[in-house]
Amino acid sequence: MDVSFDYFLQQMTSNPALAITTLLTLGVIFVNGWTDAPNAIATCVTTRCMRVRSAVIMAAVLNFLGVLVMTRINASVASTISTMVDFGGNANEALIALCAALFSIVVYSVGASLLGIPTSESHSLIAGLSGAAIAIHGSVEGINMGEWVKVLYGLAASLLIGFGMGWLVCKAVTLVCARLDRRRTNGFFTYAQIAGAAAMSFMHGAQDGQKFIGVLFLGMAFANGQSGVAGVVIPVWLMVMCSVIMGVGTSVGGERIIKSVGMDMVRLEKYQGFSADLSSALCLLVMTVLGIPVSTTHTKTSAIMGVGAVRRLSAINFGVVRDMMLTWVFTFPGCGIISYAMARLFMIMF
Repeated sequence: MDVSFDYFLQQMTSNPALAITTLLTLGVIFVNGWTDAPNAIATCVTTRCMRVRSAVIMAAVLNFLGVLVMTRINASVASTISTMVDFGGNANEALIALCAALFSIVVYSVGASLLGIPTSESHSLIAGLSGAAIAIHGSVEGINMGEWVKVLYGLAASLLIGFGMGWLVCKAVTLVCARLDRRRTNGFFTYAQIAGAAAMSFMHGAQDGQKFIGVLFLGMAFANGQSGVAGVVIPVWLMVMCSVIMGVGTSVGGERIIKSVGMDMVRLEKYQGFSADLSSALCLLVMTVLGIPVSTTHTKTSAIMGVGAVRRLSAINFGVVRDMMLTWVFTFPGCGIISYAMARLFMIMF
């Protein structure tokens, strides 16, 4: 399989399906940087450690580096996404079905973000790919249940681990700083939280960037007439291209989502914001190294809940938590149905 940039450009001009797949994938990466980046920097902004624009610029740069660096070190998340479903032996139909899956992700993510609700592109991606695979096979035979279940376990584990680590880190910080001067510790945690938000932004790029690199790489394989990407190394130019698009998407920002995640759920102080950022970044690091795709939104919001629970459970605005959980629950059938319908329609049209 030729993965050179020159060959990719030739395929783009001669294969409309690959061109559409590439544009849709880059669109999803852009939307992901736009909607998920605020989750990474929300606590840093709402505790007034950084101004919104400065935080967005920092997140854009570190999202870029996260995609590029982590994919070079460990691309197992991209590999998991690439093998999660089987689109069959017909490469042309597979490429059409992949277009439908990506279309469903863009529609759902943009709609949710316009309402100011944090979205989970991880859920959307899994649902979209699964719906398209079911459409092309006419059954669930196209789903690799071993990989699919591993992804679901990862999403559930990120919620529990995020909450647990948030509680443990915040509790430890509270005990260590109990006898220290409050003004001095606030000064320290201002800079510590900036570092934590930087780490969270880096890991967001590392996790979510790899997911969509895996999808675009799969589209390249279909355009080459192959049914998979087993044994093929992801080219550097693809990592750079996806990194740039995510960075640009991040620079757009999203103040409504910052408010929803960082202010409405739990009223945080600086040490709490640091605890949430550090614990969620560590959780994402562990999952990325293990090759398990997880939701950065899941991880960050559950960490914030854990931090709030240290003080008291009533500190958590469970109304906001409920709304986000309902959004996550609806993502699977929503994206799955859209993807299934669009895949069937595209296969009839093309």
